[in-house]
Amino acid sequence: MPRWRTPARNAVRSGALAAAVVAAIATAIACAGRTPVRPSAGARRTANGDVAAPRRAGGPRDASSRVVRIALAARATQVRLTSDGEWALYAADGQTLLGAPQPHESWLLESDGHVVSARHEDSRPVPLRDSPIVVRPATERGTITFNGKRWRGELLISVADGALLVVNRLRMDDYLRGVVPLEIGTAALGDVAAVEAQAVTARSYAVMHLAGTNRSYDMSATVQDQVYGGASAETSVGNQAVDATAGLVLLYDGHVVNAPYHSTCGGSTAEPQDVWRSGGEPYLQRVSDQIPGTDRFYCDGAPKFRWTRTFTGVQLRESVARYLRSLPGGPAGVGAIRAVTVNDVTPGRRVATMAIETDRGQWALRGNEVRAALRLPSGELLYSTYFSIDAVVGASGVESLTLYGGGNGHGVGMCQAGAIGRARAGQDFRTILGTYYPGTTVGPID
Repeated sequence: MPRWRTPARNAVRSGALAAAVVAAIATAIACAGRTPVRPSAGARRTANGDVAAPRRAGGPRDASSRVVRIALAARATQVRLTSDGEWALYAADGQTLLGAPQPHESWLLESDGHVVSARHEDSRPVPLRDSPIVVRPATERGTITFNGKRWRGELLISVADGALLVVNRLRMDDYLRGVVPLEIGTAALGDVAAVEAQAVTARSYAVMHLAGTNRSYDMSATVQDQVYGGASAETSVGNQAVDATAGLVLLYDGHVVNAPYHSTCGGSTAEPQDVWRSGGEPYLQRVSDQIPGTDRFYCDGAPKFRWTRTFTGVQLRESVARYLRSLPGGPAGVGAIRAVTVNDVTPGRRVATMAIETDRGQWALRGNEVRAALRLPSGELLYSTYFSIDAVVGASGVESLTLYGGGNGHGVGMCQAGAIGRARAGQDFRTILGTYYPGTTVGPID
């Protein structure tokens, strides 16, 4: 789920196609009796050599028709592709046909120096070499299967740092169809207002993270940005929500805004400065999720609305040491942990600063740094910073640390569980968004 800022990524420049190889491949395809699949109209090459997307029409629904590039894999050694329908492989210009596999035929792509080598999985000859190789279904609604999932649009496979980079390029709303169900986590028709709110926030986030031609992709398909599962993740309710909100984004003072969201606030959302080393925004204020006139909350049905987590002394030391080692100039170890103290809390009662005292020094952690330092054994971040502590201290230091907490995620922006609760209470998606992002409006990009 999105956080406030996303780190920049390195651009990967594409290579050129060898004319002799193209000629050989074209001859081989002709001999095989395959029917070439035409490239989509308008495909072209940009000034930096990257293959450009087809041109698109503007207008009030432009946010939905924009093209996004999503990194599906960044360090792949081999890529296996197939399709249920007709599909084709093109050179970097997006027009020169390299291969026209049959439906269900599987091809393997591997790095070969600075280019990509493609071949039939049965190792028949006629390797195809270029970078990137553009893989596209023959029809607009067709899909390409990679890594066990089906993907709309087209796949660009290139070499980056000696490995394969797989990027899915497609229309914004086709991307959202594979994001919304995984992020909001409900397929119930009665929750459609929450799903629609999720579609608008996800579209706004994506618009704000379009990187331009100086980078090879805009976002990743993981929690680093928005979880994306392609056509395999689509649901009827999710598709309905994307269609119902087509072209709509979240606006503040007429401008599209970054729209972070999280799983469960635990009772109150947070402001950016509560969890990250960043300034605030007028539309990202703390919002109570309490149901008026009751002692209940819209998100209290979520699994992590309230939780307890206990660390043994050994688990605590290992978790903190692992975090500190990851810091520039961090220590190799921390020895015994003598004390853990919450020094300050936010107005929303989240941990603002926490001090960890060891026999090798003391460290002060702020906001989301606490979640990283107290990761679960699986590597997952601590559920939230909304907790109190109970430390048992013995002669050798902290023997156990128990956290009594609430919520799941960074807490900024829309509470997804709260949005579902509000939808079930009869609120529409505009009301939900106006509550979690005060002062915003919902509309198209002018």
